[in-house]
Amino acid sequence: MNKRPRTNQPTGMPTQAQVIEFIQTADGAAGKREIAKAFGLKGQEKIALKKLLRDMAEEGLIDGKKTAYHRMGGVPKVTVLRVVEIEDGEPLAIPDSWQPDDATPPPRLRIIEPKKGGARQAALGVGDRILARTEETGGGWRAHVMKKLPAKTEGMMGVVEIDANGKAWLAPVDKRVRQSSPIADLGGAEAGQLVMTEAAGKSQRSGVNVIEVLGDPLAPKSFSLIAISKHGIPNVFGQDTLAEAELAAKLPVSAETREDLRHLPIVAIDPADARDHDDAIWAEPDGKGGFRALVAIADVSYYVRPGGPLDREARKRGNSVYFPDRVVPMLPEVLSADVCSLRQGEDRAAMACHMEISGDGKITSWRFTRAIVRIDEVIAYEDAQERIDSEKAKENLVNLWECWKVLADARAKRDPLELDLPERRVMLNEQGKITEIAIRERLDAHRVVEEFMISANVAAAKALESKTAPVVYRVHETPSREKLVALREYLETFGKKLALGQVITPSLFNRMLKDVTDESEKAQVMEAVLRSQTQAYYGPSNAGHFGLSLGSYAHFTSPIRRYADLLVHRSLVDAFKLEQPKPKTSLPPLSGLVDRDRDDLAKISEAISGTERRAMEAERDTIDRYVAAWLSARVGETFETRITGVQSFGFFATIVGQGGDGLVPVSTLGSDYYNYDEAARALIGERSGTRFDTGQKLELTLAEANPLTGALKFQLPETDGQKIEPRGNRSDSKRSFKGSGKGPGNGSGGKGSQAGKFRTGPRGRPGNIRHQGRKKK
Repeated sequence: MNKRPRTNQPTGMPTQAQVIEFIQTADGAAGKREIAKAFGLKGQEKIALKKLLRDMAEEGLIDGKKTAYHRMGGVPKVTVLRVVEIEDGEPLAIPDSWQPDDATPPPRLRIIEPKKGGARQAALGVGDRILARTEETGGGWRAHVMKKLPAKTEGMMGVVEIDANGKAWLAPVDKRVRQSSPIADLGGAEAGQLVMTEAAGKSQRSGVNVIEVLGDPLAPKSFSLIAISKHGIPNVFGQDTLAEAELAAKLPVSAETREDLRHLPIVAIDPADARDHDDAIWAEPDGKGGFRALVAIADVSYYVRPGGPLDREARKRGNSVYFPDRVVPMLPEVLSADVCSLRQGEDRAAMACHMEISGDGKITSWRFTRAIVRIDEVIAYEDAQERIDSEKAKENLVNLWECWKVLADARAKRDPLELDLPERRVMLNEQGKITEIAIRERLDAHRVVEEFMISANVAAAKALESKTAPVVYRVHETPSREKLVALREYLETFGKKLALGQVITPSLFNRMLKDVTDESEKAQVMEAVLRSQTQAYYGPSNAGHFGLSLGSYAHFTSPIRRYADLLVHRSLVDAFKLEQPKPKTSLPPLSGLVDRDRDDLAKISEAISGTERRAMEAERDTIDRYVAAWLSARVGETFETRITGVQSFGFFATIVGQGGDGLVPVSTLGSDYYNYDEAARALIGERSGTRFDTGQKLELTLAEANPLTGALKFQLPETDGQKIEPRGNRSDSKRSFKGSGKGPGNGSGGKGSQAGKFRTGPRGRPGNIRHQGRKKK
């Protein structure tokens, strides 16, 4: 006998979500008959249900019998998977139609690819879709590739093209999608407009229907919208979430129930354009050569209670996502930019980390309280640095710098991994157009705040460990042996050795980098060391933080924008009995961890690790599009570049001092045959001996810059190889659409810019290049 998910079970044709919910909550079998009965379906509705269930099974949402795999933990024996990561050269994938709930992450399957022939024509990459046969092993799930599938067009964003025969096509903005799709229904869209589409039928040949017109694809705010859509980032809060946020914002904050720290001149040092301030710092000498220090963090757990719609939405988002023109916040603005933000001169609820720091920079004691603070000043990094440099800083700022010096001494003894990796910064004017793209300057002010945050994060982890309380650790594991072997082989090409018999520490890599005096060679080695590192993640089991050279580390300092930090705050509330008296409100009564969170901490950690990766990819994609827009007016110019990666099909290079990664196809290198040396990561001319190595600097001409995809292409200034025709000048064009010519930062455009007509080859998307290649097979 089945039970319905709730007593007020809706009747009529169910949605996919309702079917899954019914299957999950059914006591017994949940086949077509039981579902039809539960929703009161008759006649033609039963036929429609049968089709719905068949489609859901084909999408992998159910196994074709009764199990909703993403609720019950199983995976269909044959299903569609999407590659989400390449780990040690092996693709990892998740079910393509995964619809995670608030706590359950998707299963990750290790892909076993055919070695020769068979389904694989080329190595799988992130975003590729495959039909695979799956199996569960003692170590998890794995999948055997049956065939590679075309790129999914459902929910695809692109630009409308009209060919010479009046037929409409969708040119995808995702550079991984190689083909344009026919548009069955324009939905009122016009040529050149950015649109969102859905599949018109089950077959790729059915094309797509336009479901939303987004406007000018080169408008200032389109690039972040493209990334939000492409990566499926939730960006609209539901009414129930907003209603709870408004209610939470009215919670009282009183010195009667909190430690009163309003007398301390605490400062928040942040970027000049920061909209939320979730951390502030203070320090003073203790008279014994050390310091008393305080890190005050917004008390988000007081406002976001476990289990409600606000908490569920924050967990689903996992983190805030930052774009040059907007922020997609984890929490509604009434909390993230107002009540939870540590504003200057206003009373705010805070979680306070008090630390005693010895003269040699060691944290000798700590305690955590719920406090009320009043920030003395919010200062931009640049302004704080200028005051220190000009010796015009007040005592509270001077004390922070002096405390940082002892913390920096302790850091130097720890010797964490030091990689000087430039970060691009996109500057926009009030109209959203690019005014500058530059490498972000690294100031001592940044280092001051960073060391205070690291100290508080360590204190939070150790404090919870002392109470044997649950911890969501920030884990960065030691590089795997496979990656170290690859690094050793690469270093041998420079005449350098890496002994794998020794204990691998960050110091080992730091010494290696210090021994390299040639800047070009140092850049190559640094890139190789970076590639050897594992990706950091969240988890309830401690494996240390290799990069920071720390045994215990958690994220505590940014609960406004990271769900992991919120979980750490809740655990501290429980461990140190910091629960506030229950206010007179309909909000859930507890602000600490609930039993469900304790039981599901591993699943939650994996899910928010996934949302973090999603945010990083979306932010990187958007920066790439802005950089391409910025450079689109400079096609034909020659730049100093550095090679960042080499593959058999060509090499990637970035513009020195500005960023902007682009491909140099091997077909453009000249008439020589180029062999790929995988160990050395180099292309070597068979006759000429010409080499292209990672880290090498060389002059390259920008041949193409595509703001829609973020793709750049370079070529050698003088070569007898195949030329890359700038967009808009293709002799084989069969379709075109008119662009607005108003790309961010480039006005009316220039040579090779996006102004005027965008052209496409007969089967490719705009800018698709088909060449014979000159690499010897």
